[in-house]
Amino acid sequence: SKKLGEAGARLEEWGVKFEALSSELCARASVVVVSPGVSYFTPELEAARAAGVPVWGEVELAARELQGPIVGITGSNGKTTTTALTGHLFAEAGVAAQVGGNIGLPVTEMIASSRPDQWNILELSSFQLATAESLHCRVAAVLNITENHLDWHRSFEHYYSSKQRIVRNQNAEDVLVWRLEAGLEAIAESTPAMRRGFHPTKPSPHGAWQLFGTIYADGEPLLETKDLQLAGKHNWENVMAAAQIGLAAGLSRGAIARGAASFRPVEHRLEFVREVKGVRYYNDSKATTPAAALMAIAAIAGPLWVILGGKDKGLDFTPLRAALSGRTRAVLLVGQDAPKIAAALQGAVPLVEAGTVDAAVRYANERAQAGETVLLAPGCTSWDQFKNFEERGRLFKKTVEELGG
Repeated sequence: SKKLGEAGARLEEWGVKFEALSSELCARASVVVVSPGVSYFTPELEAARAAGVPVWGEVELAARELQGPIVGITGSNGKTTTTALTGHLFAEAGVAAQVGGNIGLPVTEMIASSRPDQWNILELSSFQLATAESLHCRVAAVLNITENHLDWHRSFEHYYSSKQRIVRNQNAEDVLVWRLEAGLEAIAESTPAMRRGFHPTKPSPHGAWQLFGTIYADGEPLLETKDLQLAGKHNWENVMAAAQIGLAAGLSRGAIARGAASFRPVEHRLEFVREVKGVRYYNDSKATTPAAALMAIAAIAGPLWVILGGKDKGLDFTPLRAALSGRTRAVLLVGQDAPKIAAALQGAVPLVEAGTVDAAVRYANERAQAGETVLLAPGCTSWDQFKNFEERGRLFKKTVEELGG
């Protein structure tokens, strides 16, 4: 509130009115620009829409000024890695591009450095897409859609329709890159753009797939999975998606293969931290949903100690039962919604109330045997105990680095 007061005083000096948010104020505005964290269904925004006032997010505001073609990447899981990797592939190929959006640099901060001959590679969340009207993606990528952010969207239908807006303004000269699965067919069929698919195992025309350790694209071998620094089969899909984006943008196959091989994992996305007394530690603090935690669990072989918990998004944790049962030494529960997770997993796996991430690391360190893995894949947001998932991941890494051995 102190900062708001200071901002209000400065705005008054510039002759700009500063008023407390209200439904009445929003209803008489010319346009309302909203932060991604504010729910679409906030009463003030409902009042604005009811009065016919446009409600824009930061991406919509920027899209009206941004120069150059746009690659838009969305998905419930994998979009940060895919966006960073896509930017790396463009750099490897010597193709001018800048990267931003949900990945860090706000799109409005990319306007000044944008130009007609430079690509804008954007990670786009459902929050950002929900208020996007004029955004036009030359290449749109939809990686997957699983239940997520239902506390913000109120329904899976609204979440899905928000993701679908990434193809809203595409035409026949554009490209959609999508995972070849039944759940995404409605999106694929709603755009006139050319389609480039990808799938873990299924060959298809203009598709990418993997067979016996080779990733194929358009029917020809592209690269070997053994050459990748990214761990886990789910990351092979991210590589396929980024490769398809690169091919759609005209990058050479050689540049794509070289770039994929030299790309290092993004911090907090199944990031190997270190090995202590034969026990490996992985940081996947970005796994903020049960589905993302499932991907991390599936990516690592052998016995596991899994740290789960934080602030839940209103999602179901029972799908984790089968994945954890039989191969998990213990689930170490942390954070606000640990009781909900415990109820969902009761009887399937040993449960330990660790309370905090650092306590969970120390507990596992005292008991884990060589050949086992300690995995931070919380399945929840970090907002109960941390500022963000980065802070949570860094505490995990700091604690691991301080372990003896």
